[in-house]
Amino acid sequence: METIVVKVDSSSLLTPERIDKLAERILKHRSDGKNTIVVVPSIELLEGKLLPYSSIFTERIADRESHALKAINTQVASSLLAIVLEKKGWKAVSLSGWQAGIEVVKSNGNILIEQIHHDFLLERIHNGEIAIVAGSQGYDQYKDLWTLGEGGPETTAIAIGTALDAEYVEILTEQDGIYTAESSVVKEARKLKEVTYDEMLELAHLGSTFVHPRAVELAKKYEMPIVVRSSTNDVEGTWIKGEVKMEKNRVVRGVAYEADIIRLTVGFDSYENSSLANIFMTLSKFNIDVDIIVQAVIDGVKPTVSFSIAKEDFAEAIKVLEQNKAQLGFSFADFEVGLAKVSIVGSGMVSNPGVAAQMFDRLRKENIIVKMVSTSEIKVSVVVPQDEMVRAANVLHDEFQLVEEYVN
Repeated sequence: METIVVKVDSSSLLTPERIDKLAERILKHRSDGKNTIVVVPSIELLEGKLLPYSSIFTERIADRESHALKAINTQVASSLLAIVLEKKGWKAVSLSGWQAGIEVVKSNGNILIEQIHHDFLLERIHNGEIAIVAGSQGYDQYKDLWTLGEGGPETTAIAIGTALDAEYVEILTEQDGIYTAESSVVKEARKLKEVTYDEMLELAHLGSTFVHPRAVELAKKYEMPIVVRSSTNDVEGTWIKGEVKMEKNRVVRGVAYEADIIRLTVGFDSYENSSLANIFMTLSKFNIDVDIIVQAVIDGVKPTVSFSIAKEDFAEAIKVLEQNKAQLGFSFADFEVGLAKVSIVGSGMVSNPGVAAQMFDRLRKENIIVKMVSTSEIKVSVVVPQDEMVRAANVLHDEFQLVEEYVN
């Protein structure tokens, strides 16, 4: 029998009725003759009730206990789903991270999956059981329980699928697939039949919320196919894989956007005093992510370097720069707020010159000012005034005719 891994969304676990409907969805796979492993996220409502208690007792909670509290939510979710499946006459078992053999390791402040000891999972499968794994958790070499953080459940599903050589991983969401843009911003966004790992990675890093990038990175590394489908409607979803058939030969496949971008500009009295390495190494020590970088070195003009950062990193970035001003050798630091990033993505761009020019030309015709630009082989990003973000996303969606990207 083929094996598949299904990662469910938290909205499917909010009420008894939704859990029952989710169970029916899972049993359809089992009735089709597939070994099925389910990975569940935490129940957010439960998390909101439990975690505040810890702050009553102490302001400084040990990391170990904080992670243990968060892990409880996921284990409750897996148990509830297993109970419903058992009630419907099927054998099911809830498994914590350590029972599922998920070994994790700390790396630069992050919790990462080291390996999956899958013998116990295989035993459950061979016993005809549906394994419900508490996602986003695992144990370290000291048998302590740790949670993986953002994107953890999806990453857990990919890791289990890889360890068991699954046919594919199914990710259930509130949407019925991956769209050419977020439909809340671009009303004419259309569902895609398939996208490449690289396209999905760019879309995820550029602000798309469909699938977390760490899960896509792992899937790409091990060539694990992913299908993103609706958790409530039994309709065709979107496949994420290595190679795709380009729908109507579209060069651009999607538009992504991110609000609340800030541009920081650092100026130097002379080129000799400037050092990109010093600035960005200093910022990286404080875990400040820098995105688009533009350096200006012109004879007769004092050199500057501008870079974009997220709004939440702004205060810390200014603090770090001011504290290290003498060491970094810059003469002034300025900033501009009220900006957004809009990007176009498509693997076909690598072999089709002129896409960026077409993008800039359409934005010029629409009188949308471009503040910064960043490119890669399969994406072009521009920083524009935030009050133009929605209009820019819509006109670019129109420019590259993404409205025609239907699934059926």
